[in-house]
Amino acid sequence: MPVITCVEDFRRLYRHRVPKMFHDYAVSGSYTETTLGRNEADLQRIAIRQRVGIDVSGVDTATTMAGEAAALPAAFAPVGMLGIQRAGGEILVAKEAEAFGVPFILSTMSMCSMEQVAEATGKPFWFQLYVVKDRDFVRDLIHRAKAAGCSELVVTMDLPVLGQRHRDIRNGLSIRPDLRNLLNIATKPRWAMQMAATPYKTFGNVIGHAKGVDNLDSLLTWAAESVDPSLNWADVEWIAKEWGGPVIIKGILDPEDARIGADMGARALVVSNHGGRQLDGAASTISSLPGIVEAVGDRTEIIVDSGVRTGMDIFRARSLGASGVLLGRAMVYALGSMGQEGVSTLLTLLQKEMRVTMALAGKTAISSLSPSDVTCPADWTSRDT
Repeated sequence: MPVITCVEDFRRLYRHRVPKMFHDYAVSGSYTETTLGRNEADLQRIAIRQRVGIDVSGVDTATTMAGEAAALPAAFAPVGMLGIQRAGGEILVAKEAEAFGVPFILSTMSMCSMEQVAEATGKPFWFQLYVVKDRDFVRDLIHRAKAAGCSELVVTMDLPVLGQRHRDIRNGLSIRPDLRNLLNIATKPRWAMQMAATPYKTFGNVIGHAKGVDNLDSLLTWAAESVDPSLNWADVEWIAKEWGGPVIIKGILDPEDARIGADMGARALVVSNHGGRQLDGAASTISSLPGIVEAVGDRTEIIVDSGVRTGMDIFRARSLGASGVLLGRAMVYALGSMGQEGVSTLLTLLQKEMRVTMALAGKTAISSLSPSDVTCPADWTSRDT
């Protein structure tokens, strides 16, 4: 067994265990990958205030996210094709999230369907919704999520068009690999054997449900043509009505948009730039967080994603006003390298890092964290309008 001390250890192992085109799909950002780099770098620029002489014998990382109990201020982000990283990946992560006590968000573009995940788990999970041109299909997804017992609906707003990822084009990313990729897959026998044996080989939320999509070939055509540039706030109002209650809005990076979401009564807002995979050149999520928190006040909950790799990062985000973070690439690295055991190790590792950080910062409860516990770079300015 490899010795895992941090997320970077998972990343190195992941690189060797998953086929190159699927590895690159997960790690890449759009165009120059500038925003991808900013997400991680800006977190490291935030200094944590060290305190001493305080009794920290009872540090507790428990909190709530969107009203649900969480053993750690973190949830697993929705990641498309998670079941390609590891056979049955969505179910493996959902099971571990349930066992540890953190939320799990299933992507519309998952390999396992929402019904299959619900059948395999005992706790409600959240469902992430991509809004495509076929609104009948969108309505069907919403009602299927309700029927599957999903507790929250997360609406992704930052995908009206697709950002280009150069690595995917160079690799010829496809569910049907070409000869070059088949040769690479041959060097990953463990991955190949698990994928050959799993029953979860198709996009369970889409194939057989979207109009005219009954196999992988038709799915590829549908996916390329279904992204909807007309997506707007009126669609969110319609979605909330179909859902029957407030939704979580993901993809907020500007205070003005945050105010609109809060005015609409969103359950929570996710400060997100899609992990640097959409608008290249956008600000990092952590640098955008303070202005968004200031803009919405206590009218709705704020969650943040992108670039989180350590318990120290979770501490930074929580101190700046987020109720918690979403774990995307860190989860992929752990799952792809070691399966469900890797996901368990990841959560245990992050919780330990969080506890140590809280103790050395003189904190014993998540609720006590505040902006005074960190120092942001002097060159950060509010983009409030």
